[in-house]
Amino acid sequence: MSCASALIDRHGRAIRYLRISVTDRCDLRCRYCMSEKMQFLPRHAVLSLEEIALIAERFIAGGVNKIRLTGGEPLMRRDMIDLVRRLGARIGDGLDELTLTTNGTHLVQHAEALADAGVRRVNVSIDSRDPEVFRHITRHGDVTRVLDGIAAAQAAGLRVKLNMVALKGLNDGEFASMLAWAVERDMDLTLIETMPLGQIDEDRADRFVPLGAVLADLQASFPLVRDSHDSGGPARYWRVEGSTTRLGLISPLTANFCATCNRVRLSTDGKLHMCLGHEDSVDLKAAIRDGGLAEVDARIAEALGAKPERHEFRIERGAAPAVSRHMSVTGG
Repeated sequence: MSCASALIDRHGRAIRYLRISVTDRCDLRCRYCMSEKMQFLPRHAVLSLEEIALIAERFIAGGVNKIRLTGGEPLMRRDMIDLVRRLGARIGDGLDELTLTTNGTHLVQHAEALADAGVRRVNVSIDSRDPEVFRHITRHGDVTRVLDGIAAAQAAGLRVKLNMVALKGLNDGEFASMLAWAVERDMDLTLIETMPLGQIDEDRADRFVPLGAVLADLQASFPLVRDSHDSGGPARYWRVEGSTTRLGLISPLTANFCATCNRVRLSTDGKLHMCLGHEDSVDLKAAIRDGGLAEVDARIAEALGAKPERHEFRIERGAAPAVSRHMSVTGG
């Protein structure tokens, strides 16, 4: 894969965006994401940071120009900053952007190192600023740590986008206040519909909020103008007039975005997932350990030939998840 045209799926979509889950472990237990008692992967089943870097570099060689590091909580991975530095060195040399999605609990310690390594913006998952609601959603989290992490990221010069999963009966009264806070602090906000990934301890149908109705409510309180901004992800954007804040909506259930999908996901255990909503994958861990980089290239080509046209998400009471794996394994 020496040219950009190498990474084209069977539907003619150019793959330019790779999301990498560097660990399935997380120090929070968000109710919509995972069960309270999770069985995490043993070390031998997880890609090493060197293997992740080598695979990422094959994707860059094939035309990927944006990489997002995720988890689990990526900043829990030991020596994670070494990987960030290695990939950050490719910015301007095949890579346009290296970003991170984090729960924010470790940003105080790592924000400056991330900025020094070439990261310019981070997504911080925060579903409520209310301490009790936050603790309930995460099962034990302290929102103060996240707020301090956001402040540290901004102090380090990182652009912050808040990710907020819309949850009926939990945080559905906070969308306007979160957007107002984002405007006040010069941040962006993306609202996300809950997705049926992995078995959890609740029925997701009880918490589902369609974002079309949320947008209508916010338009009554904020001067929102449709924005053509394209982050390379699935969000549709609006701009809050008079500010630098963008509001993004990710609506996998009510507004399918698959036609323009330009991404694949590398999971913690080395599986390349062509679609978030399908079980199909190819094993790049086995490829790199048994066959080397040539085998990795062959398996990537195989994966692109099998990438589905769209996901088939649905949320109905009592319905099984679309896929068995949790988001923390695949990467958010």
